[in-house]
Amino acid sequence: MRRLFPVTDETPAQAFGGGERGAAGADREWSLAELAAAYAYPAQRPWLRGNMVSSLDGAAQHDGHSQPISSATDMRIFGTLRALADVVVVGAETVRQEGYRPARARAEFAAARKAAGQGPAPAIAVVTASLDLDFSLPLFASPLVPTLILTGAAAAPEKVAAAEKAGARMVVAGEGMGVDPERAVRALAGLGHHRLLTEGGPRLLGQLIAAEVLDELCLTLSPTLTAGSAQRVAGGPSVAVPRRFELVSLLEEDGFLFGRYRRP
Repeated sequence: MRRLFPVTDETPAQAFGGGERGAAGADREWSLAELAAAYAYPAQRPWLRGNMVSSLDGAAQHDGHSQPISSATDMRIFGTLRALADVVVVGAETVRQEGYRPARARAEFAAARKAAGQGPAPAIAVVTASLDLDFSLPLFASPLVPTLILTGAAAAPEKVAAAEKAGARMVVAGEGMGVDPERAVRALAGLGHHRLLTEGGPRLLGQLIAAEVLDELCLTLSPTLTAGSAQRVAGGPSVAVPRRFELVSLLEEDGFLFGRYRRP
């Protein structure tokens, strides 16, 4: 991986965790510690970060999955962002399509998480109005930490009971059937989850953007073309005025660009 633009007031080594070229001038693979330093959360709390991948022609998926447009380095960053987070917020449709599993504890990050006052792995928080979920899946049946379900106060009582019976922790974040994004962020922060990460899907990310609660977007630009009718990284109604974010950092590896953008 090589650094493209140090877009901060820090020196390049500080800005990107020391990921400079080796003595021979060749690019090298960054360590997980260097990636963690490069993607460290800011002091501001709570902080909601999104992480998505897009093809060159704007597709967030291919045949319903993100894996075909991803890469090994993209997945290393994906794992690092999870390891830094208190909670991973994900839409119910993405849980169904991607076959979501519980976050796992990783020995490489155990000491850092303990020092930060975090548990062994981030919780997964599923955003759903209908609670149309398979509660026999490992995400609910055998998570390392209890899975959270963000839903509205008017959710069907029998489905709430089924979720609780499966061991999920219910978090009310809306007055009706749906979830209010701003209230969801506050509710998660109230549970001690200040470092928030969302992995979409596109519909959820669009809702977070429209509600102006997204603080940062980590976007992988994949050097692939898919055509077709796949969703973009964010869907739903357009905002009245386009939101402009600032580029914080940009890395490159094997044609993939890994950008970080923050709200000004």
